[in-house]
Amino acid sequence: MSTIAIQPRTSRMISPVTILIYLILLGALIFTLIPIVFMFSASMMPSKDILKMPFRWIPRGFHWQNFAKAVAGNDGSYIFIRNFMNSMIVSGIVTLTTVILSAITGYGLAKFRFKGRNFVFLAIMATMMIPFEAIMIPLYMVATKFHLQNSYGGLTLPFLVNAFGVFMMRQYLLPFPDEFLDATRIDGAGELGIFWYVVLPNCAPAIATLSILTFRSQWDNLLWPLLIAQSEKMKTLPLYIVKFSAEKYTNEGAMMAVAVLASIPMLILFFTMSKYFVSGSAVFNSRKG
Repeated sequence: MSTIAIQPRTSRMISPVTILIYLILLGALIFTLIPIVFMFSASMMPSKDILKMPFRWIPRGFHWQNFAKAVAGNDGSYIFIRNFMNSMIVSGIVTLTTVILSAITGYGLAKFRFKGRNFVFLAIMATMMIPFEAIMIPLYMVATKFHLQNSYGGLTLPFLVNAFGVFMMRQYLLPFPDEFLDATRIDGAGELGIFWYVVLPNCAPAIATLSILTFRSQWDNLLWPLLIAQSEKMKTLPLYIVKFSAEKYTNEGAMMAVAVLASIPMLILFFTMSKYFVSGSAVFNSRKG
């Protein structure tokens, strides 16, 4: 009669290096989350509780007056709503145009052979090396010449496409199989149809990543709106936050409430598209130009 030898179960030891890595990651996570937790917690407290030490991280209740004051403003004008919508419109337009124009340009640079292709690509990449502060004044003078102050055109035109978007889409499309595109051409599809119905749907991770990054950069954009939008009705949310925080009668709870309201659209966008964002960010690890 044969016997079955039972192998003792060996426990897997965790090395000190692994423990150290986990501790560093945990420390980085806590360091990143503390300001966000403080913002949400403080937005629900009256000012006197925010200033108490040690800080009480869990609010005793929901101090809704902070959010009411954040929306109404110190003067009760409710300009927050208009400024919030301005940010949504500007960020939405810039994101839409950046994704479409970057995808078209990146597709052309990745899949079409023409003379000067590398020079065009390098010229586009070179614009990434120029800081915005260096071209800000010339841009403002051009915008003034065309009477674009206090308009959506003035807020959006300088950002309709960016070099980083072109770079990202080109890198993502480089390994896209040429045989698949040729087969579609043999079936009678035009170039525009191939791009719209074949290429674009296969770029969902890159598009999601580019959309989130572009929307966030415009949502946080303070410098250009500060120059181009002098009218209160055409200001964007970052300008409202700066103005609201600097006013004499603003309390700390209302300031945190404004910050929470300004963060909600970005959090919704990120968690809605996080699945694509994670896979799309891998483009820089796996694609070679």
